[in-house]
Amino acid sequence: MDIKQKIRVIEGFPKEGISFKDITTLLSDGEAFKYTIDSMVEQVKDKKIDVVVGPEARGFLLGAPIAYSLGVGFVPVRKPGKLPSDTLRYTYNLEYGTDSLEIHKDSIKPGQRVLVVDDLLATGGTISAVAKLVQQLGGEVVGISFVVELTGLNGREKLEGFDVNSLVKYEF
Repeated sequence: MDIKQKIRVIEGFPKEGISFKDITTLLSDGEAFKYTIDSMVEQVKDKKIDVVVGPEARGFLLGAPIAYSLGVGFVPVRKPGKLPSDTLRYTYNLEYGTDSLEIHKDSIKPGQRVLVVDDLLATGGTISAVAKLVQQLGGEVVGISFVVELTGLNGREKLEGFDVNSLVKYEF
């Protein structure tokens, strides 16, 4: 199946000059969604993963079914103030300003083999921050998986040293 055909591209969203890759059309197609999850699992099935981690919100939509398929747990990474227990926070730079993500301090055990999942790799800032949170808790990031990769934004460079997979590539 060519899942690229299931992804809606919206020019000029959220602002002029952006070509937005909308995976909601892929998610709403049961056959395409199942194929996507199965394909992402196929890429990592031999990595002996202990837990899947995904940032909000689309990382939840993909990470949870991947974790289920692998028979492992799922750990959410959220914006500050959204998780109810003790958290570890990582603040990272954006083009204009900073952003922060949090993870429960007890969600990753030292030595656990972790797969990080999100919908799209652009500049790599968010996923790099997620990987650092996992590492600070003692987890080993054994893979990072995306549905879409925007190759022209060089996000893969920020994730150097990690095994990065994507199903679909666009220049921008």
